[in-house]
Amino acid sequence: MSTFSKPKKFDRNMLVIGAGAAGLVTSYIAAAVRAKVTLIEGNEMGGDCLNTGCVPSKSLIRSAKIINYMDRAHEFGLKRSPAKFEFAAVMERVQRTIKAIEPHDSVERYTELGVECINGYAKFVSPWEVEVNGQTLSARNIVIATGARPFVPPIPGLAEAGYLTSDTVWEIREKPRRMVVLGGGPIGSELSQAFARLGIEITQIEMMPRILMREDEEVSAIVKQSFVKDGINVLTDHKVVGVETVAKDKVVICEHKGQRVTVRCDQVLVAVGRAANTGGLGIDLLDLETNPNGTLVVDKYLRTTKQPHILACGDVAGPYQFTHTAAHQAWYASVNGLFGQFKKFKVDYSVIPWSTFTDPEVARVGLNELEAKEQDIPYEVVKYGLDDLDRAICDEEAHGFVKVLTVPGKDKILGVTIVGHHAGDLLAEFVLAMKHGLGLNKILGTIHIYPTWNEANKYAAGQWKQANKPEKVLGWLEKYHAWRLGK
Repeated sequence: MSTFSKPKKFDRNMLVIGAGAAGLVTSYIAAAVRAKVTLIEGNEMGGDCLNTGCVPSKSLIRSAKIINYMDRAHEFGLKRSPAKFEFAAVMERVQRTIKAIEPHDSVERYTELGVECINGYAKFVSPWEVEVNGQTLSARNIVIATGARPFVPPIPGLAEAGYLTSDTVWEIREKPRRMVVLGGGPIGSELSQAFARLGIEITQIEMMPRILMREDEEVSAIVKQSFVKDGINVLTDHKVVGVETVAKDKVVICEHKGQRVTVRCDQVLVAVGRAANTGGLGIDLLDLETNPNGTLVVDKYLRTTKQPHILACGDVAGPYQFTHTAAHQAWYASVNGLFGQFKKFKVDYSVIPWSTFTDPEVARVGLNELEAKEQDIPYEVVKYGLDDLDRAICDEEAHGFVKVLTVPGKDKILGVTIVGHHAGDLLAEFVLAMKHGLGLNKILGTIHIYPTWNEANKYAAGQWKQANKPEKVLGWLEKYHAWRLGK
């Protein structure tokens, strides 16, 4: 690494590169404590989440859900009436949703909050300076929050045949007849189901033995069953080895148990993971380290190696690539950068929730059984089936479960997995409980409105109580009540 002299004075207190969730929150916090902060974004404010990720995908999923409800009209006592829609109109609705939320992340809003916003691409010219639009800016602390992009594997013939990603799929307006989705993780699974419900013939290809590999096997099985019901051809344990173009068709070539399998389609959607955005920043100049997956190496305070005044947060740092964890990390990056000389705060990953917005939804916090076994952590498990919940029956969504892992013999929660309607919303009560050390007895002792989905959490706690009832005390009580009756 080249030798640089630290400037005697700086233009600003903090400079933030990237205006996605991590960068927006970092700069907002800096401005809130009256620091002079500049936010640099090369593309659109709001980053991936607003423009190509969470917001558009959830908008698409909502439209697909309405179509699914219309297909299920007979289940609600209504006459079956297949949905009539234009694919282009659905995709335009996605853009309208983005536009409606856009002001929340706009230059105007953040300028009003006291953040200087610059549109351009930043490149380090020294550990304390970046160049953007031909101008050199200096800061006492710099936060890298450049996010991530879809990872495209080096599959022979893929580039020549052409493909879509979660960044570019929102641009299409003509509905393809057949689509291959590469990837069985959350993004690939969400988009597979949504597009299948929009009438596209979907083949989902995953090289691992099952989809949603981070979840318990029973969770993957339930989601796959729902996918098959939606007409999705789910091919697991299939490794894509090439893509060819035959006439107007794209032909995806796979290996499966030593056999060659081919799938013809009109479009290939690549959703196999995300890669950190570090290119073009000039990090080699600073000798910053990266992990094997391309994310920046940071310490427990989110400081980069060898340059502690340069911090990183969000997808570019990992280890979790969620919007809510990016915002969570942003507080630590901002506070540690501005006030680290007085007190530093270790980033807290103890309670990280997430949800996959398939139908049924899959939401989790803490350990699942798969991880508990891998880490050799003792646990007890209780599971409440949502087919028993009154509100689920009323809503014609009586499927899925709430599964809670606890410390053996205690009500302390180790982790929760919920599969079903509104799973992501239901999880919040358990996240709060785990964050503040509340056990299942506290949830059981809390009044839940009837009839609501949240009652499922209380019933799960009730099942734990039933499984851990004090048999010896109950035996004494039985004798006491018999004595009171004169027996």
